[in-house]
Parts: sequence; structure tokens; C-alpha cells
Amino acid sequence: MDLELNNNGVVVTGGSKGIGLAVARRFLEEGARVAIVSRSEEHLRAARASLAQGEDRLMTLSADLRDAQQARGAVDRAAAWLGEIDVLVNSAGDAQRRAPEELDSDAWHAAMDAKYFTYIHAQDAVLARWRQRTPDSRGQRGAIINIVGTGGRVPNPSHAAGGAANAALLLSTLALAQHYARLGVRLNAINPGFTLTDRIHRSIEHEAKRLQLTPEQALAKMEAELPLGRFGEPEDIADAALFLASRRASYITGAVLSVDGGQKPIL
Repeated sequence: MDLELNNNGVVVTGGSKGIGLAVARRFLEEGARVAIVSRSEEHLRAARASLAQGEDRLMTLSADLRDAQQARGAVDRAAAWLGEIDVLVNSAGDAQRRAPEELDSDAWHAAMDAKYFTYIHAQDAVLARWRQRTPDSRGQRGAIINIVGTGGRVPNPSHAAGGAANAALLLSTLALAQHYARLGVRLNAINPGFTLTDRIHRSIEHEAKRLQLTPEQALAKMEAELPLGRFGEPEDIADAALFLASRRASYITGAVLSVDGGQKPIL
């Protein structure tokens, strides 16, 4: 199936590792030109080495997306290099899990900064450009995919602050999808379940502590409870993002796609 992504300009936030890195790799395999954004220069260097692409295909940008000005600067630099941005995939930010008793004002603010505003700042900068962009022959201006998480729809006391940030992100994605559809901009969200990245190890450690199990026992318990019997791979999420960004999904906007192995069936 031709996804018609060849030579598309793609920005992936959080693209230096985990799901974001898998997303960048998939777009490059489809012939897109990709700019990845991360706070860490070290992670960006490792990502460039892993992706093994020339400077004409891959750009790396260091920016703290919690800062709106840095986010705008990164988007502007990416657009100048790409010619224009056709797709934004947001995968940056990770709200820390905390026991409810440990939550205070700083923790709530930190969760929103880490997971909500990192997405919103990059998204705002891209939407500002697209409002001035001439639509293509199909009336399209661009696609945004926000990789969020099931915590925004299923309450979890140990993920209350991060889940609240996810819920806010889901609501804002759907609200803006309704508005921007008339301008040829599509916004969709993906909710990954347990996915084998560095982040999952923190969740396993938290569950082990909560249930008084070893990390190995907690991992086995968590996997056994999944209908598909395994954790997801970053590529599982990346493939979904690739489709939602493509012409094959041109009539899909305001959707929330769960890619969680049946973990949280929700109507």
C-alpha cells in the first residue's frame, strides 16, 4: 500500500528514543524527510547513529518543549530545513508516577509541563504556520498525531497527575480537530498501552513496589493480564501513526485510537 508519504516533511517530538524514534524510522522508510526534537543532545546523537541517515533526510534539533519560545524556534528551524511541515507527531514528555500522598502543587504542575505543554507548544507553533498555508489539491494542509496514553481515559491513583495531563491533551486534540477540519488540518490521538520502552521499566518498578513483588514477578503479572499476552513494541505504535498521517486516513480526524493489546476496552 502506497501511503504517499514520500518527500513529506515530518517533525517528531521526543524522536530520539522509544516510540518517537520508532516513528521517525518508519517515516524515513516511507521516503519522508524527518526532523526529530529532543532536549538531550546525547540522545539526539545516538538517534542519528541508529537511524543512519544523511543530512538531507534527517535533522536533529535540541529544544526544551516545555518552553513555548524554544518550541517555536525548533518548529521554525525544522520548517526552514524541510521547506514545509506536512506532519507533526508529538511523542515528547513523560509525567512521573507518584503515590497520591506524594502529590503536591509542584507535582501537578510538573505533570502538565511534561506531558501537556510539551505537546501544545509544538502543536501551536505548527498550527500557526498551517493557518497561513495554501491547501494542496485535496484541500489538505497537514496532519497532527498526538501519542498520549490510556491514563487519560482510565483513572489510576498512581498516575493521577499524568493521567490528568493526558485527559486534557485528549480533550484539546478532539476539540481542535473539530475546528481545524474545515481548514484541511487533521488531528488524531493514539493511546498506547504497555510498550517496551525505557519508560515501562519505571512502571514495572512502581507496580512491583505497590504489590510487594519483584520486578520480574510484576512484569509477568502485567503481561499475563493483557488479552494479547504481550507488551507492545514501539513499532506497533509507529505503524498506527504512519497510517493516521497518510492519505489513506484522509477522512479520519478527531479519532482516539487505542493500541494497547486489548488492555483497556472502552466504547
